[in-house]
Amino acid sequence: MTAVEEDASPGGGASAGTEHRARLLDGMARAVATKGYAETTIADIVREASVSRRTFYEHFADKAECLVALYEVASGSAIAVLRAAIDPHSAWQTQVEQAMGAYLGVLSRNPVLLRTLFIEILGLGVPGLAARRRANQQLVDLMLDVVNNRPGERLRKKPLQPAMAMAVVGGINEMVLQAIEQERVGDLQSLVEPASALLRAAISAEF
Repeated sequence: MTAVEEDASPGGGASAGTEHRARLLDGMARAVATKGYAETTIADIVREASVSRRTFYEHFADKAECLVALYEVASGSAIAVLRAAIDPHSAWQTQVEQAMGAYLGVLSRNPVLLRTLFIEILGLGVPGLAARRRANQQLVDLMLDVVNNRPGERLRKKPLQPAMAMAVVGGINEMVLQAIEQERVGDLQSLVEPASALLRAAISAEF
């Protein structure tokens, strides 16, 4: 798990604060992967992070806020992997499959954490839903950038629209949720083809 990169001044206090936050997020990830969110306590988090309870409360109001921060970091990491997997010089059909394979591969690495980030985050109510909306929007923005600005490709008569991109993201999320509910997280790679087909259909439309 890659912790949130924060701006820090040369002062030792800022650097220590950044390190502590990173350790807390890593501690949260390890605790959740072992026990699940419901059973994870702040004591578990600080023990895994090797920091004090006081340090925890210097960064987060409660474990729900820590979970939202972890969700945003994990989502950002998955999107970074997706972006890195895209070869702008290959055929767009190949780009789609490469990106989907990389994205679903990242999600499948930690089944317990995946369930927490896809399902239990919604149990936090408005803050959890808002975090998920932000992550979905990042995926939409990436999709629109890649689809509408492919080098060497003729311009679309009509660019892929944000609503269509969001529909694709929502469809992929639902496929992942179904796999989680059916305990098929280890087989997420089987979703590469249907997820790619969904995105290809959206990309191919309206030329």
